[in-house]
Amino acid sequence: MNRHAVLHQAAACCLTYPDASFHDDLPLLREATGKPRGKPARLLRGFLDDAEATPRAELAAHYVQVFDFKNRRSLYLTWWTDGDTRRRGMSLVRLKETYRAHGLDFTDGDELPDFLPAVLEFSARAGTDTLLRRHRPALELLRLSLADCGTPYADVLAAVCATLPGASPKDRAAARAMARGGPPREDVGLEPFGPHTTQATGADR
Repeated sequence: MNRHAVLHQAAACCLTYPDASFHDDLPLLREATGKPRGKPARLLRGFLDDAEATPRAELAAHYVQVFDFKNRRSLYLTWWTDGDTRRRGMSLVRLKETYRAHGLDFTDGDELPDFLPAVLEFSARAGTDTLLRRHRPALELLRLSLADCGTPYADVLAAVCATLPGASPKDRAAARAMARGGPPREDVGLEPFGPHTTQATGADR
């Protein structure tokens, strides 16, 4: 059971392109993060404060500047560990297999299954954080890159990482060492959580 499901769903919304739907959902996101205590909810509330205070056009331009230029702050998790290699293709296949094993078919033609908002939505809908734990090194590397550029989106990644077991690495060397260690053994061979009819999708760009 994923006790952070609500926060993961909220984080997925925060990391999608801030279009009109995002701004319409801000009251719901505020409500979803208003009751939980602890660091993850507090960090998400901080991001929502900033998003509400920022003009819509400015926030949209900031999102594009942060995430759409080059790969240094990529939202595609396997890029951080596999790069543009043949190994990445196998990682994407494994992701799709995990979606299917939990009754969720990834059918969004505009995004890849490693798109972080889609992975967060999977975590919320399937009731397991197995993919987030499996890709913890990528999450931590992205968190560090966002923190370096001083964007409020760093709080969203910090919130996600804070929902996972263990402390976050303090620097890139430690995060890369985590990547070399491979996924925890409990991430391998998990049984399907159960049949679902919903679909995990990425952001509308």
